[in-house]
Amino acid sequence: MNETTVFMIAVMTADGFIAKSSRHSPVGWNSKEDKEFFTKRTKEAGVVVMGANTYETISRPPLEGRLNIVYSMDKQYDGAETTRAEPKDLIEDLGKRGYKEIAICGGAAIYTMFMEAGALDKMYITIEPVIFGAGLALFNKEISQELRLVSNKQIGKNTILLEYNVIK
Repeated sequence: MNETTVFMIAVMTADGFIAKSSRHSPVGWNSKEDKEFFTKRTKEAGVVVMGANTYETISRPPLEGRLNIVYSMDKQYDGAETTRAEPKDLIEDLGKRGYKEIAICGGAAIYTMFMEAGALDKMYITIEPVIFGAGLALFNKEISQELRLVSNKQIGKNTILLEYNVIK
């Protein structure tokens, strides 16, 4: 069994979207409680993995107190490592570097890549009381994956945090 736990962490609207477009940041529509949970949980992990579009929507990159890894074909980012590694290879490398947890922070293509690779162990999804009507879904293609609900708790006046284990 892999000793490194890999979790995805996302915020979505009540109608299931993570953004209006690939350049749309959750900053401004996600709650203070979601921001606090994201910061706490990703700092506990020590490493965050994301796509280039997600990294570019961060208001002040890199995310401090965490190793930032960005999937990018050609661009380099100050304060971040870039990679093109397969998910399992990246996890193995980070495990050898002493990381026990890895936070996958989006966007949809990165979530999809890690889910399809069978590399995710847990999912944290914050549901905010906002509706977009259209936008980016959590995954960018059809996926069939069974989950087990670990907890659901209200973390703000109208915000819910769901924690799932990915059934392997």
